Amino acid sequence: MNKIQLRSKAKALEPILRIGKNGLTENVIKEIGSLLKEKKLIKIKMLKPAISKNKKEMINKIVEKTDSELIEAVGNIAVLYRE
Repeated sequence: MNKIQLRSKAKALEPILRIGKNGLTENVIKEIGSLLKEKKLIKIKMLKPAISKNKKEMINKIVEKTDSELIEAVGNIAVLYRE
């Protein structure tokens, strides 16, 4: 599936995980990994306290550690995909 198809599929999704004030912990990374394994395409929401630093940096770290692909990042929402 290409990015355009995945992006349109993601429109119907609700954020399945919220990253809060504790930020990006190992448990959050593990949870994202298992959600990707189960669903392949997920939407995550980063709450304001979590992204007080750098949102792009956080998204890049998630993509790197979960071996996933960033499909779209709009506002505080990121869509990730892993086959």
